[in-house]
Amino acid sequence: MKWTQIRVTCKTEHIDEVAAVLTMLDTGVMIEDYSDVLTSLRTVYGELIDEKILRADKTIASASIYVSDKKTAEEDVDFISSRLASLGIKAEIATAELEEEDWSTAWRKFYKPTKIGKHIVIVPSWEKYEKQDGDIIIDMDPGMAFGTGTHETTRLCATLLEENVKSGDYMLDVGAGSGILAICAYRLGADYCAACDIDPVAVKTEKENAKRNGCDIDCFVSDLLASVKIKDGRKYDIVTANIVADIIIRMSSDIGDYIRDGGLLVVSGIIDEREAEVRSALEKNGFDCEKSLHDKGWCAMLCRKK
Repeated sequence: MKWTQIRVTCKTEHIDEVAAVLTMLDTGVMIEDYSDVLTSLRTVYGELIDEKILRADKTIASASIYVSDKKTAEEDVDFISSRLASLGIKAEIATAELEEEDWSTAWRKFYKPTKIGKHIVIVPSWEKYEKQDGDIIIDMDPGMAFGTGTHETTRLCATLLEENVKSGDYMLDVGAGSGILAICAYRLGADYCAACDIDPVAVKTEKENAKRNGCDIDCFVSDLLASVKIKDGRKYDIVTANIVADIIIRMSSDIGDYIRDGGLLVVSGIIDEREAEVRSALEKNGFDCEKSLHDKGWCAMLCRKK
């Protein structure tokens, strides 16, 4: 099998947002950012830094994902290009082909069963895992090019879902990517789960992942909230949006229309530096932000509709 590397190069200050866009397609993102290399020189490991890295342009960085030949890399390139354009980020997108052996040694060894929250365990399909009492196993395959759901933003959202999803809830995931959050909510007891994404390839993968995990999830194409419906006249009890700060801010004036009074909104894909900005937009549009979680520079927030 062959793989295609999709490499996005941008100004260093935009690398977190670029990486966040790529995680919508695959959480196995490889980042090349040498902006802090001078800090490393002051450590005991400074002498081990390659000379090429020392000479690298510190003002630019890149992030890459890998797509199998079972999928069309051009569709992912178009998706990335449109998302970056909507964010006003200028970047160069390049592709390169790799053989299966090169790709498998580059990423598979880094994916292991990962426990998030108290009970949810993400298990790559090729890994063996001995289930413990109370475990909720989610079976994911990064070979599907949409990741295992172990990125920091996904883990933070799943943790908040585990703490708040109740039996009988109606749940919606906007910009769902792999569908991992809707799968988590379904396995946690939600009665009805919906997952939408602007990318038809993502929606196809959502359906495959839902079937893999025995979950009945309504998956459909939607440009953010454009095609979202209120099922049975009942607004959602909990909505998740693991996207990026700018898109969450853009949705903040409309997303409350789909959530019942007292219902919950879980947002992530937010770098720590933009937490206050996102919080302010949500509070101005009828939400109380009750809890924030942080992990490696990323933030997730739990908000309640007033």
